Amino acid sequence: MTIIFSLLYFIQVKRFINGTGVYYSKVNIMSQWDNKKTEDLFQAILALKNIKEAKRFFRDLLTEQEIIEFSRRWQAAKMLDKKVAYSKIGKETGLSSTTIARISKWLNRGMGGYKLMLKRLNHHHGLSLYGKRLC
Repeated sequence: MTIIFSLLYFIQVKRFINGTGVYYSKVNIMSQWDNKKTEDLFQAILALKNIKEAKRFFRDLLTEQEIIEFSRRWQAAKMLDKKVAYSKIGKETGLSSTTIARISKWLNRGMGGYKLMLKRLNHHHGLSLYGKRLC
C-alpha cells in the first residue's frame, strides 16, 4: 500500500510540474489521500487476480513512465532492505540519491507498507535479493 500512497503523491507532483493539473501541497495531499475515492482504488487493486490483470489495469491507470518509476522505487526498497549501498542502488535503478533517501525514510519510519510487503513476499516466495528464486 505504501507504493500506492507514493503513487498518488507522485502523480499529483508530476501533473503540477507538467502544468497539467492543480497544485496540491504535500500536506494537503497527505491529509486528503485517505478517503472514499482512494478506498475505491484500493478495492479495485485488491480485486486483481494475477499479474496479467495487474499489468492491464495499471497500464490503463498510469503512463508507462509512472509504472517504470514505481517499479524502480520498489526495486530500491528491496535493495535497501538488503542493506545495498545507495550508490549501487542509484546505478542499478537510475534513481537519484534524494529519491533513494526518501524511500529509505518510508521503509524505516513510514506506515509499514514496505516492510509488510517485503516480509510477505520474501516469506511466501522464498525470494533472494533481486526477486529470483532461491530454489
